[in-house]
Amino acid sequence: MTTVLIVIVLLVVIVVVAGALAVVVYNRLVTSRNAVDNAWSQIDVQLRRRHELIPNLVETVKGYAAHERQTLDSVTAARAAAVSATGPAEQAAAENQLTGALRSLFAVAEAYPQLQAGRNFSELQAELGETENRIAYSRQYYNDAVLTYNNACQTVPTNIVAGIAGFRTRDYFTAPDAERGPVQVRF
Repeated sequence: MTTVLIVIVLLVVIVVVAGALAVVVYNRLVTSRNAVDNAWSQIDVQLRRRHELIPNLVETVKGYAAHERQTLDSVTAARAAAVSATGPAEQAAAENQLTGALRSLFAVAEAYPQLQAGRNFSELQAELGETENRIAYSRQYYNDAVLTYNNACQTVPTNIVAGIAGFRTRDYFTAPDAERGPVQVRF
């Protein structure tokens, strides 16, 4: 009778320990998932700030470079696509398109010295540059959070709980292919 009691106690202890471990792992996954969601919301805040600055920038350039309509229209269209994008992959693609359109806008602006000398344009350009730096930091923070979360979802024994509880890996916020290559400097 004592052997049966010992076996029952051991089974109860094993079940309790396994249950406690499952709870700890589940809570860790929830914490990691929430960190990813928080990091994404930080990117979203900075992207919204960027999106709000762009119409002012376009209007400022429009006053000096009205005949550069195609460039202004491409910036406006790229901004609209970026505002309506959802999820990291779609948002990254839209933001990369917007970045390209903004580069074209700044290239056009270089042809207008009076525009570049204008205080409004300079302030908008500086504020946009500061926002771009914040976006870069937020992307890095988001990707670090995604790495931690994805590692938790894919490593043993956490992946067992993740699979049972429905946790799925997340996408990284990636840079466009053009930004991955070596920088070319021309004199």
